[in-house]
Amino acid sequence: MMKELSQQQLGGVGAKRPRINHGSCDDIDDDEAGSSSVECTDLLSSSLQASYRELNQKKKRNNVESERAVLESRREADKNDAEEAGPSVVRFSDFGGIDKVIEELNKEVIVPFSNHKLGAYLLGKPMPMPGILLSGPPGCGKTKLAHAIANETSSTFHKISAPSLVSSFTGGSEDMIRRLFHKAYQTAPSVVFIDEIDVIASKREDLKAAEQRIVAQLLTCMDKVNSKSGRVIVIGATNRPDAIDPALRRPGRFDLEFVLAAPDEKARCHILSLLLKHPRLEGSFDLHKLARATSGFVGADLETLVIKAVKIAENRIVNNKKADRSIYAPEEMKNYSICMTDFEEAVQAIQPSLKREGFNAIPDVKLEDVGGQDSLKQEFLEFIVRPIKYPAFYEGEDLETGVLLYGPPGCGKTLIAKAVANEAGASFIHIKGPELLNKYVGESELQLRTIFSRARMCSPCILFFDEVDSITTKESEGSWVVQRLLKQFLIEFDGGEKRQGVFIIGATNRPDQMDPAILRSGRFGKQILVSLPDKDERGSILKALARKKHIDPSVDLCEIAQGCENFSGADLAMLVRLVLKYSRSFLFFCFKIDYTGDIPFFLFCYSLTYLFINMSVLPDE
Repeated sequence: MMKELSQQQLGGVGAKRPRINHGSCDDIDDDEAGSSSVECTDLLSSSLQASYRELNQKKKRNNVESERAVLESRREADKNDAEEAGPSVVRFSDFGGIDKVIEELNKEVIVPFSNHKLGAYLLGKPMPMPGILLSGPPGCGKTKLAHAIANETSSTFHKISAPSLVSSFTGGSEDMIRRLFHKAYQTAPSVVFIDEIDVIASKREDLKAAEQRIVAQLLTCMDKVNSKSGRVIVIGATNRPDAIDPALRRPGRFDLEFVLAAPDEKARCHILSLLLKHPRLEGSFDLHKLARATSGFVGADLETLVIKAVKIAENRIVNNKKADRSIYAPEEMKNYSICMTDFEEAVQAIQPSLKREGFNAIPDVKLEDVGGQDSLKQEFLEFIVRPIKYPAFYEGEDLETGVLLYGPPGCGKTLIAKAVANEAGASFIHIKGPELLNKYVGESELQLRTIFSRARMCSPCILFFDEVDSITTKESEGSWVVQRLLKQFLIEFDGGEKRQGVFIIGATNRPDQMDPAILRSGRFGKQILVSLPDKDERGSILKALARKKHIDPSVDLCEIAQGCENFSGADLAMLVRLVLKYSRSFLFFCFKIDYTGDIPFFLFCYSLTYLFINMSVLPDE
């Protein structure tokens, strides 16, 4: 019996259980039967335990292997992305409108990086490489500038998107960050570019424990960059710099911060000149006119504009051909080029990025469209337009950047602000005061902070607050919501945050309701009354309104203006619209045809229209 059991044990766990004959007492005595049954029970228990242990170990191995497979696939994808997004042939000379940024990069990064031995000799130890944080609206060239830095320093380029570093496994994100920096050390000199860095480096007080560990790991790796002798430059890009943890924005980590703002008219002209080096353009191409027409366009928009214009030119050429051909001889193609009209059509088809970011398109209102108000125009030219167009001439001066327009309704306060924005050619944000009020606590102040932050990022910028009295009511009279909004407005206006290049225009017809704190020097220190136009100004306004209308030259607008006492600019505009309407109706009634010639101002039409005008300001006011 024992011999049979030993053979079963040698056969392994899968061996058959021994058969015990319990029916015959003569063959096996009681002691032998008891000992054999205990031994069989122990054997069965041990075999089951071994089986369970093997299953558990196999399950653990499968989990570890699956996690490793996920991590390896992520690393392989990041590696492929880095290889595919390797530095293209782009240099600093390919950039327009950011001359100051490039000058600072040459001084702080390129020269020390290229002459690291000299720096190490002078310092007595290896020169640490500065980290760079690039911020600005989407499409302003942050990624392209990172490519250019890698090319200028002849470094290996490692690009990774911050969301791809987020792992669902505990410790996976930290491991990927460590491997990224380890690979950068091995391939030094190198550039590590982390796009959308705010995803993994947000303020830690707003994060969960797992996300806080990711930020801590990034801080540790950036500290090691300076402690090691390898030349590694870390570049981060974001359009939400205020969301990044303050610990990353100190010296030793992101030492340098550059804001790539939306280009102004001069910068757009420079960018377009670089983009239009190779395309075949018509001889009468006006680059400055195109730069002026592309307000709110960033670098990516301008590049899309060129491609769109080429497609429009292609369709124009194909449609002009009598036969539909897809093959053109080289001699024939020399006669084709991109016209200015192609670009004008492309401008209308593209929505500027700044418009999506909350900016308004620059109004199509010019100063010559504003009749009268000559002294007011000169004030704005001196305080806003010239400082924006010629900043070097006003450098070092403490300019008054807040202008308040007040006066009766309909006198052209909003119109003059739009004309100034058009004349200056800067970014423009039109804010209607009541729109800032929100029923949720803190939301109104957040909107105001966002507006000023966006304006600072895209300076020079003009902020126009229409009906500003609705958010600047006296503290003793306003509700607690308006009081908190007023406090935030005072803080932003004071320049607690640097707001160089941000000009503010307010418009109201109730200046007596505004808090005195907002009217002092340094805030709305320049206050201009926009009163009702006099006789000569009414004539200028009527001429400006009738300039684009088909009006008979014999009509004396100055004579008509004499009879429009107490008419505001809005009343005169309504007068012209109604007179044209009644004149057309009369001509159609008389001739029974559509009249397309010049429209005479009939006296009875004028008299009839005068009766329907509800003046904005009554004579006794």
